[in-house]
Amino acid sequence: MQVTTLGEALYPSPLRYFVSDSLRLAERIIQRPDEKMTDNIAFELAGPREKLFFDAKTTRAGIVTCGGLSPGLNDVIRSLFLELHHAYGVSQVYGFQGGYRGLDPHLGKEPLLLTPELVDDVHKKGGTFLGTSRGPVDTAVAVQNLIDKQINILFVVGGDGTQRGGYELYKEAKRQNYPLAVVGVPKTIDNDIPFVSQTFGYLTAIEEAAKALDRAHVEARCVNNGISLVKLMGRNAGFIAAGATLASQEVNFILVPEVPFKLEGPNGFLAALKKRILDRGHALVVVAEGAGQELLQNNTQLKDASGNILLNDIGQYLSTRIKTFFEDEDIPVHLRYMDPSYLIRSTRANAVDSVLCDLFARNAVHAAMAGKTGLIIGKLHDKYIHVPSELLASRKRVMETDGMLWQGVLASTGQPASFY
Repeated sequence: MQVTTLGEALYPSPLRYFVSDSLRLAERIIQRPDEKMTDNIAFELAGPREKLFFDAKTTRAGIVTCGGLSPGLNDVIRSLFLELHHAYGVSQVYGFQGGYRGLDPHLGKEPLLLTPELVDDVHKKGGTFLGTSRGPVDTAVAVQNLIDKQINILFVVGGDGTQRGGYELYKEAKRQNYPLAVVGVPKTIDNDIPFVSQTFGYLTAIEEAAKALDRAHVEARCVNNGISLVKLMGRNAGFIAAGATLASQEVNFILVPEVPFKLEGPNGFLAALKKRILDRGHALVVVAEGAGQELLQNNTQLKDASGNILLNDIGQYLSTRIKTFFEDEDIPVHLRYMDPSYLIRSTRANAVDSVLCDLFARNAVHAAMAGKTGLIIGKLHDKYIHVPSELLASRKRVMETDGMLWQGVLASTGQPASFY
């Protein structure tokens, strides 16, 4: 994939090792006998370049964090700043406050001038000290503001909606003929960004979710016919629910967006849950927020400020249906419904995610200083790559139901492959 550059890179890099623009990484490293390699996308490798487009002494960079919270946001901000400041010698790095609203001088606060003292211990806290918000910004106003503030580089930290916004900012800057490097750092605990094998915050979310599942299991086991129903995040993909299920090893049923299910009938979920209660006297059920949406009525397809379709509450719906079902069956149960989602995503990053945040951030800085724009930093086959932002719209990343993760879930829970 060809990555856009702002122009010829003329300034020597102060770093000591470099990656050539000619190096590529194939999307698929395993080839079927009938597959043509010409159909395989090859991505430019990320890393420091020998020549830079921007002169560090006169460069101004900005950082904006958008969308929902994720463990590691402050780690990314800190590593972006430290790489710019210490490695490249960029003296002016600004943090735009309140998400994309902060790019509009009429809506947001003035950006913060970041310093080593300001970012010293931010990685020890959850959330983002710059603040965040959902929703678009008038791109013409935002780019004009960046021009007025002489911002040469903008790092956009967020999920797919945020990166779509970053792509619009890139196009607007190009339309205005302003050499702005827009580089995205992919963020979502759902782990569903294409061409990114693991987004930062995902492993921390699994760790925290597994703790919640263990406690929910205790609640179910300590009462007669106890059922704990736990809703976890996962709009379009069940990665958190599946990962937490394997980490906990206490889950009996898991429902995810990738696998449609029925509630009623001899092979439906409720019949399986009834058998579990009669046989074992307790059950732990995990549902991803995007699962079973086709079962709920009044799905109006309304969207939130980020452009995501508003989901109906599958957790509350299942809770009601389970209670009604067992009442009709004359089987007394003790149902506990729990939604720890916001507690999970607002914690600080664990050690593994902190390392991942650092590597995403540093590779984003390398790309920006070399004058690359309209891209996000991806990760495939344990290598960091440059992914053109426009390519994100062409793919959705979901869990493979014939893959090892889901097969491990089925083996761990013992549930059938399908509730149909």
